[in-house]
Amino acid sequence: MSAAHPDMLALENQVCFALAVATRKVIAAYRPLLEPMGLTHPQYLVMLALWEHSPRKLVDLSRALALEPATLSPLLKRLETSGHITRARGADERTLDVALTASGRELRDQALTVPPRVAAMLEMTAAELDALRDVLNRVIAAADAIPG
Repeated sequence: MSAAHPDMLALENQVCFALAVATRKVIAAYRPLLEPMGLTHPQYLVMLALWEHSPRKLVDLSRALALEPATLSPLLKRLETSGHITRARGADERTLDVALTASGRELRDQALTVPPRVAAMLEMTAAELDALRDVLNRVIAAADAIPG
């Protein structure tokens, strides 16, 4: 293929490939920062959502994280076992309330160092990361709007 007509099926030209590799590598960069806190990356995302608002209903947490409740449940169970959250049936037996414990709230102070350390590892400014996040949020919204 010529420079004027790049190969549309070349791996390096695929947005899906770039997103997949970037996702794996960025999540791997978080691992050494989260391990001392006793968190995996998915658990960190749950904690971020709960640091914004706690308690939360399971359905609200699921929506915020774009995860099915069945996928979220094992993460919550591990966070409860580690003492960072509680899970309790709401007044309506069909709802599950998830709340931070004192330990979970204290963990937030340690987590404050994570975003700037990730930015430094990626050699990106806060403005660059904000712009990247905004583009990715547009991609997510567009993908959500695709029928089926």
